[in-house]
Amino acid sequence: QVQLVESGGGSVQAGGSLRLSCAASGSTTGRNCMAWFRQAPGKEREGVAIINSAGSPTYVDSVKGRFTISQDGAKNTLYLQMDSLKPEDTAMYYCAAKRLEILCTASIQRPERFDYWGQGTQVTISS
Repeated sequence: QVQLVESGGGSVQAGGSLRLSCAASGSTTGRNCMAWFRQAPGKEREGVAIINSAGSPTYVDSVKGRFTISQDGAKNTLYLQMDSLKPEDTAMYYCAAKRLEILCTASIQRPERFDYWGQGTQVTISS
């Protein structure tokens, strides 16, 4: 089992920055592939960024150059640094873990492949 707890959300103006954190505990073999997803009201959950066990990141086009996904050395905390925030970034942000490394990068828009989820942290960007 893996437990994930997000923090760092909040309300900022457009152009501002936020840093989300996801504290992971439990089985280390259950988090070979880690990702951030987000879900706005009335919309489907969408992948934002993903990082594989080698530390290689992948981003969706809408956040490339603005968001950075990373992990601490022990891989106990996952981060999402969000810069140049836009109102359309407003959503609940979720941390997710996938047990199997296979198809990690290809799973950025496949939330059903992830085994563990945090409770989410709200990000609100005002114009």
